[in-house]
Amino acid sequence: MKNFTKRFLRDNKGVTAIEYGLIAGLVVLVIATSVGSIGTNLNNVLSDLAGLIKTPAAS
Repeated sequence: MKNFTKRFLRDNKGVTAIEYGLIAGLVVLVIATSVGSIGTNLNNVLSDLAGLIKTPAAS
């Protein structure tokens, strides 16, 4: 039992998997935030462009 306890305390495989999971989660969060921001900005640009196309220029 003593050997099992020593081996269990030295095993880092589970800790490494958790760290990789946290890093992957943070990467997904950053990507989702960036894509949302880009989508909002693109929507604003295209709406402004559509408004310019609909409104004829004064001559």
